[in-house]
Amino acid sequence: MVGPGSPVAALLHLSHELQIEGYAENLRHIAIDPFAPALRKYLIASMGALPDEHLRVLFLDGAQRLIADEQLQHGSLAQLSIYPRTIFRRALELNAAGLILVHNHPSGDATPSEEDIHATRMLDQIGRGLDVRLVDHIVVTETHAHHIVNGDRGGRRQNPSSLTLRTPAREPLADLHETALANARIAARRRLLRQQLFGAPELFGDPSWEMLIDLFIHQAEGKDLSITALCIPVGLPLSSALRLVQKLCDAGILRRLRDPIDGRRSIIRLEPASWHRLCAYFGAGDV
Repeated sequence: MVGPGSPVAALLHLSHELQIEGYAENLRHIAIDPFAPALRKYLIASMGALPDEHLRVLFLDGAQRLIADEQLQHGSLAQLSIYPRTIFRRALELNAAGLILVHNHPSGDATPSEEDIHATRMLDQIGRGLDVRLVDHIVVTETHAHHIVNGDRGGRRQNPSSLTLRTPAREPLADLHETALANARIAARRRLLRQQLFGAPELFGDPSWEMLIDLFIHQAEGKDLSITALCIPVGLPLSSALRLVQKLCDAGILRRLRDPIDGRRSIIRLEPASWHRLCAYFGAGDV
């Protein structure tokens, strides 16, 4: 006799759970391809028949290996609220380089809604600023999987648009400087977004590095930066920030100059060697 409390039902449930566990085990210690049949089987088996909408996030390292597989949110039959702060806070906690978002459509239609597409674009933009790549967003049902970022329902890859930073191999010097400036700006935006996510910049900041980024951006744009203007954004008391600037000058990383227009004002610049090192660093795409 088969019923909700029968031994047969319990055995079937256990068999299904073991099947899901086996599919999950196949994903460990390998690079995760969002189009891999093994991933598709796992997602459909674990989420396709759920009666309500759930959001699963696969957190990946730089080689797209699985760091964590977590269900972060769930909703109703027809609606699921996505909270970017929750997703990216967890990504930063895990030091994840990429994400695969997965949610189910209990209706049985894997076609993404306008809300699904809008949420994907928003999360992609936030992820770019934090250097956490949105590898894919997959909608699953009991029988199908639709790739919002990369393709179609049948699991065929569709020449995805790049979601990566500008990362040149060999470029002319002017192009290298442009790329370095673009990536430095991304690093600065990432800092601001991180502060918006967590608040308390004094707990998560690296004042020396933040100063170097700000100086690099200003010099690349042909702008001077006063010592006071350099000190204000880093989240330290002004006296502590001024001492830090002096230490960087003493170490030969920064140079303090008298403002040629206003002799009462000091400007700060990177030493040439520091400039070239940062240009090479950001030109390689590292933020």
